Amino acid sequence: MMSTPVRVPPSCPLRDVMGEMNRLRIGAVLVTTGEHKLQGIFTERDLLRRVADADPGWRELPVSAWMTPDPITIGPNEAWEAAVSLMEQKRVRHLPVVEDRTVLGLLSTRMLLGRRADDLNRVVEHRTHELKRALGEIMARDAEMRHNLRAAGQLQTRLLLPHSPPPWPELRWGVHYAPLDHLGGDYYDVAQPDADHIGFLIADASGHSIAAAMVAIMSRSAFADIASGTISPGVVLSEMNTRLQGLADDRFVTAFYGVLNRRTRVLTYASAGHPYPLRFVARTGTVQPLSAQGFLLGIVPDEQYRERTVQLEPGDRLCFYTDGLVEARDDRGEGYGTDRLEAALTAGGALSAQLLLDRLLADQKQFRGDQKLSDDVTLVVCELAKY
Repeated sequence: MMSTPVRVPPSCPLRDVMGEMNRLRIGAVLVTTGEHKLQGIFTERDLLRRVADADPGWRELPVSAWMTPDPITIGPNEAWEAAVSLMEQKRVRHLPVVEDRTVLGLLSTRMLLGRRADDLNRVVEHRTHELKRALGEIMARDAEMRHNLRAAGQLQTRLLLPHSPPPWPELRWGVHYAPLDHLGGDYYDVAQPDADHIGFLIADASGHSIAAAMVAIMSRSAFADIASGTISPGVVLSEMNTRLQGLADDRFVTAFYGVLNRRTRVLTYASAGHPYPLRFVARTGTVQPLSAQGFLLGIVPDEQYRERTVQLEPGDRLCFYTDGLVEARDDRGEGYGTDRLEAALTAGGALSAQLLLDRLLADQKQFRGDQKLSDDVTLVVCELAKY
């Protein structure tokens, strides 16, 4: 409040009162007795209300003639909110602060608006400080989490995937493994149950990031325990299915496992709901899907996975992939799809394994343009050597 408002006696001429108000650029004066007892208030509103009909010589009238007697007042211990409410309710712009009819000060709407603005600025400043502090904590936790996820991703890659393609002379490899996050649900693995057979597994745990990575690790552990002891892909998938029953949050795994007889080049394979791998037949230049039926791992107990066989020939290429490759979309929302993959494989089938893999990835990238991937992507190309 204004603790030293302008006070005038009731007998002060209006001329002098208005002169003082103009000089100090104020909108109200308090009319008091010598003991600072409040008699009334004179404001610009009082002047405007009376001056139009005033008789000549009105400037010589005492201020008591035009003042508002017994104005609305407020006590010194009332809250600012109470003063604002009272001024809005009574539609006044000036509010004397009075105790026992003794004037202690004067409040105006300008003062209250300034005080409200100051309070709001302090609240905003305080909350801004709190938000900055909270943001700093969140960013620190986020940086720590990203660091831990990067470390976990590196550890997962070392533990989950073969360190390099197996050095089998009859096969040449091209491998692309790209999890969407630091941790992924895609994985692939190899096995050699005996000297005459080699096996290749590609699998995809549903989703991505931490939960999918944990399921992928469980699947890899089950595969490593089983695949070394049998040349039957159906048996391997059945045992993996048994071990993966009851995964949390309805998680599941798709998988394809094929075992190649190194002497006859017969590939025996089985599938658990995984996208069909593609075979490029070198002799005819055509592409054939390695289709097989079988339910997802971890969903149906005691599922039996039926095996199929195919006679491979020198120069053939096998293309294994997860659904993240073909489900990539362009800016219109259209998916890349297996038809485009088959066309790209047909066009580049004579290339070496690594060059063919690069060709397929480039074709998919050209299709989707700047659109980001929405899932992990694994692509493995296997070439049967001519010897």
